[in-house]
Amino acid sequence: MAIDPGAIDAALAAAVGDDPALIAELRAAFVESAHRGLAALEAATDEDSWRAAAWRLKGLAASFGAVRLVALATEATRRPVGEPAMTKRLRQAIARL
Repeated sequence: MAIDPGAIDAALAAAVGDDPALIAELRAAFVESAHRGLAALEAATDEDSWRAAAWRLKGLAASFGAVRLVALATEATRRPVGEPAMTKRLRQAIARL
């Protein structure tokens, strides 16, 4: 699944109009939130908190049209708590935002 780098900006522009400064600010807030979501996932110590963090990350990603991150967060809900390969893939996807 490819990452569409313009999808997030398009979703933001649809929501707030053609204000590049506001779009940049909202994009930065989204990326920061995604990092916090990943941190919550990495801090999870049991299956319930792991899944809850993954679903929150998925919801955030879906709100901004980050399709790849949605798919990975969904996959994380089916993985064991703290699976290193899964958190690595999520970290890489967030880095590409």
